[in-house]
Amino acid sequence: MSFATVDPTTGRTLRTFTPHTPDEVEQRLRRAEETFRTFRHTSLADRTGWMRRAAELLEGEADAYGRIMTQEMGKPLEAARAEARKCATACHYYAENAARFLADEPVDTAPDKSFVRYQPLGPVLAIMPWNFPFWQVVRFAAPALMAGNVGLLKHAHNVPQCALALEELFLRAGFPQGVFQSLLVDVAGVRRLIEDARIRAVTLTGSEGAGRDVGQRSGQQLKKVVLELGGSDPFVVLPSADLDKAVETAVKARLINNGQSCIAAKRFIVTEPIYEEFERRFVERMRRAVVGDPLDAKTEVGPLAMESIRDGLHAQVERSVAAGAKLLLGGLKPSGPGFWYPPTVLAQPPPGSPAYTEEMFGPVAVLFRAKDARDALHLANDSPYGLGSSVWTRDEAEQQLFIDGLEAGTVAVNGMVASDPRLPFGGVKASGHGRELARHGLLEFLNIKTVRLSDPSGPAPAPTQAQANE
Repeated sequence: MSFATVDPTTGRTLRTFTPHTPDEVEQRLRRAEETFRTFRHTSLADRTGWMRRAAELLEGEADAYGRIMTQEMGKPLEAARAEARKCATACHYYAENAARFLADEPVDTAPDKSFVRYQPLGPVLAIMPWNFPFWQVVRFAAPALMAGNVGLLKHAHNVPQCALALEELFLRAGFPQGVFQSLLVDVAGVRRLIEDARIRAVTLTGSEGAGRDVGQRSGQQLKKVVLELGGSDPFVVLPSADLDKAVETAVKARLINNGQSCIAAKRFIVTEPIYEEFERRFVERMRRAVVGDPLDAKTEVGPLAMESIRDGLHAQVERSVAAGAKLLLGGLKPSGPGFWYPPTVLAQPPPGSPAYTEEMFGPVAVLFRAKDARDALHLANDSPYGLGSSVWTRDEAEQQLFIDGLEAGTVAVNGMVASDPRLPFGGVKASGHGRELARHGLLEFLNIKTVRLSDPSGPAPAPTQAQANE
């Protein structure tokens, strides 16, 4: 596997990087293990100061970091700058809240004194994707490092500059060497890392296939694993919705990050009374989306990150149309250099077709016509995925129906799905398990230790029947 920066706008290779040798990987593993022994005992005050400094660097150098992201994977530059600033908010959040999250929790078990203590696990391996090359990493690293763990990053092969910039970021912030390291290794190297006893936990953001492989291998090693996998998020619009706002948000939710987001809205489910009007407005707004140079502030849609992503997406569109889906817009692969794909709209794909069952990772929207709210809920849940979801209605009964009924890790009502450091993030079904962000993301990488102190001079308490049966 080659590690290279390939300009998605032209397909031209700009820089190549030499993968780490087995000896270099071993040195970094050993350093991580040795560093953890001391880093876990550093004060929260020190870790807080370093994390705040990381936030300041991300804020102050958002343009430089953004340009690296745009160069390597093609997202519009302003979106890349915003990603760096969002990473800063996560660093600030954990710097401000880690002490509260990690404090001992007393539990009344009189006459004993009991409490729960939270302790780090050790080196955590993070296997991260290219689509949000800074945010995906920081949302793991900020809580893991504040908890006293150390991190090893295996980033996607097409964003090596992002991987190395993140390693440098944490060093510049003051974290000791060995606390956060990047590894340029291939899939075989990842598997060896998972099998190494020095790796205590694994977190992956990636495809369903990668999740199954990493989950199985981690399970064989009895290691904690967090999986944030794909999504085919429903965007449900009911008759009482503000149609103007729903259409505008729908387009934004589909085209965010050039359509390459796990929580981008992908399936637009609209009920009969408003379907025709929604389709007309939505298709027209998608037609007007500005496709172009991601460095241009006017650009809404840049190139896809890799040729294989673009070609795979086009194949899904062609197979869906061949199966009976209606092509309302786009669907033609451009000739010439670069990994471009036009905003595309499909409608009414038959069950079993790619547009019905698979994740479409790019600027392709799929429209569904539903009879009523309950039919819309059925269509929304008729997917192997369950990451995010959005429902648009002013009717409180309908809101509760979808809040309770949607099979997803996140439900947005009259808004767009977005991750937020203050809220837990993750999915169900084939979208994975475990949670990132908020306090939940911190707990994933901790030993939750029960401590029970009995008075040695007092009589031994008789066990309850429940305790005796344990």
